[in-house]
Order: sequence, then structure tokens, then C-alpha cells
Amino acid sequence: MCALISGFHHVCVKTRDWDRTMSFYKDTLGFVEKITWRAAPQRAVMLNAGDGNYLEVFEDLAYTPSPGGAVLHFALRTAHLDEVAARIRATGAIITIAPKDVTLATTNAHPPVPIRIFFCEGPSGEIIEFFQNELT
Repeated sequence: MCALISGFHHVCVKTRDWDRTMSFYKDTLGFVEKITWRAAPQRAVMLNAGDGNYLEVFEDLAYTPSPGGAVLHFALRTAHLDEVAARIRATGAIITIAPKDVTLATTNAHPPVPIRIFFCEGPSGEIIEFFQNELT
């Protein structure tokens, strides 16, 4: 049987601060605007994070992030984790878990998986994990 799902397409976040959010994702992380629709104060954009992965952002001036949010976090793959962490720090964003090496002890037949990760808080309260490894 073939898989019905072929992978993630996008993660969606809301923002009250459009300019700060666009600066963070486009200028700091290098996402590229793919498509936009609607006008302020209800703008929307699909930002290309690379390799067919997107972040969708909706402007909502009444949005207030809930504690913990509806999405626990989303992870962005990188081969340059420490460089990304330095760029994030330079924006003043809050790094909630500093860069560190972790080994995931698996519960299936796969051997342990070494990874390097860090987490930060995005401009709208979203939690972002940055994930570097060679095996997944």
C-alpha cells in the first residue's frame, strides 16, 4: 500500500506584529516569500523554508498567544545549527534551550540517533526547534 501522506507541507502561525514576524523569518532565517494573499490588517503569506517546506503566516491584530500554544513546537532542519543560534541571539529573540548535543535512545530497531538542537521563542510566541543530524 502506498502512503497517503508524503510529508509536511507547512506549519501555520498567527501574528499581531507582521513586520517583526516577516523580519525574523525572512531576514534572520532566510525564508523566501512564495505567495501572499489578502491585505492588511488580515494579510497572509506562504514563506518557503526550502526543500518544499513552508511556513504560513496569518495577520490577526486581535491574536493573543495562549500559554503553551496549540502547536507544541515545530522543528526546522539545519546543517548550521550554531550559526543559526548566533543569528537568533542577535535579534534579541529568547533562546529557551541553548544549543546542545543529545542522543535519542530509540525504542525500535534503529540504533541511537545523535542530534544537535536548540529552541527559541518566535515573534508571535511560537516555539521553534532547530534540528541538526545526519540520520533523519
